[in-house]
Amino acid sequence: MYLLGRGLALVERNYRTRYGEIDLIMRHAEALVFVEVRYRNSTRFGGAIQSVTPDKRRRLKRTALHFLKQHPGMAVRPARFDILALDRFRVTWITNAFE
Repeated sequence: MYLLGRGLALVERNYRTRYGEIDLIMRHAEALVFVEVRYRNSTRFGGAIQSVTPDKRRRLKRTALHFLKQHPGMAVRPARFDILALDRFRVTWITNAFE
């Protein structure tokens, strides 16, 4: 897996709540990282990065808050949101993609 090779460790995959889903929850050094993975085979309607809309970001934030409430021991870590964008043959990892 791309992120494992860059020093991240998997905490949970496909965390689902009524608010939405987080594809990957990982640790990177001391940080807890909520990762949205997006794939686009074509850029005809915008690439993978552009597909993370403001509404999607809101749902990710609410889902992350739910995770932190369910796992209070992890809430003491600094946290960030990353995007792993896959556009055909290109991988783009954006760290701290939004607040």
